[in-house]
Amino acid sequence: MARFKHYDYNQTLMVVINYQDQLQPGTFEHALHYLVSEKLDLSAFHQPYKNDSEGRPAYDPAILLKIILFAYSKGITSSREVQWQLYYLVRNVEKLAKYRHLSQ
Repeated sequence: MARFKHYDYNQTLMVVINYQDQLQPGTFEHALHYLVSEKLDLSAFHQPYKNDSEGRPAYDPAILLKIILFAYSKGITSSREVQWQLYYLVRNVEKLAKYRHLSQ
């Protein structure tokens, strides 16, 4: 069985933002999260991984699929553009978290 990196949308240790709170019902993001997490069978993505007994845990295909589908919904089809958008998103979240931490 493939091993994937653990992720928790309710975490607040690394970043002050709780991602689960950001997924508001009725939004496209919430629908995308629900469909990929609850309705799609992603077992076909798990078979190629051979890291069950050794090797580093991989990124969960569900997260990667959510990123790609969200990017496509915004008209971003270039993998480099997706990379840049994620880079700036992470930087902005880090800045926001730093600001929220300093303002408390």
